[in-house]
Amino acid sequence: MSPTDTTCPRCGATVEPLQEYCLECGLRVRGGGVVPALASGWQRRLRWYPGDWVWPSLLALVVAVIASAGAIWWTREASSAAGTTVVGDTAPLPTVATTESVPTTGPAATVPTQTRQTTTAPRPSARRALIEWPQGRNGWTLVLVSLPTSAGRPQAVGRAREAVRAGLDEVGVIDSSEYASLHPGYYVVFSGVYATIGPAQDAVSDAAEAGFENAYARRITS
Repeated sequence: MSPTDTTCPRCGATVEPLQEYCLECGLRVRGGGVVPALASGWQRRLRWYPGDWVWPSLLALVVAVIASAGAIWWTREASSAAGTTVVGDTAPLPTVATTESVPTTGPAATVPTQTRQTTTAPRPSARRALIEWPQGRNGWTLVLVSLPTSAGRPQAVGRAREAVRAGLDEVGVIDSSEYASLHPGYYVVFSGVYATIGPAQDAVSDAAEAGFENAYARRITS
């Protein structure tokens, strides 16, 4: 067995074959893991070994160097971005139709009229609003969705907006607790106000095509 296997590389004290630490100076002379492997490599090349504390110190130094380099790079990138100027497009001012004419001093000095015309973009049509059920009126309607009042009226209004966008007419939201013919505790999204059940039944297929497959005709009474 070589001397490095029987003596401590730091103080030279005798080390037993299965001894992990030197009893004189406390140096770890055997053991598994990364640190003992690095320590063994150090000891094979240099007689003097400062201790296992040197490896965390070296790791902290490497991390500090990398962090400093990253901070310098980030500062340069931020300065470069701050120096970039974005120039927006300047929209032309709208033109107004005008008529310019020059008075004449005689019949032979007539100046033709110059007219400049502008084109106005059409305005989008206003969004169709939801309707209220006619006060005091009994009739038939098409129930599209029934939501518990605990879900909140905004959710029912959102479903009613979907029905309007899908092309259904006379869409609104009513509280079922205010009508004797409906079960209380629901917000009902309806479409159409009909005097008889026939037109309401005919509208069921239109509602299904619009995405409300469970729509059905229902009588509304105050």
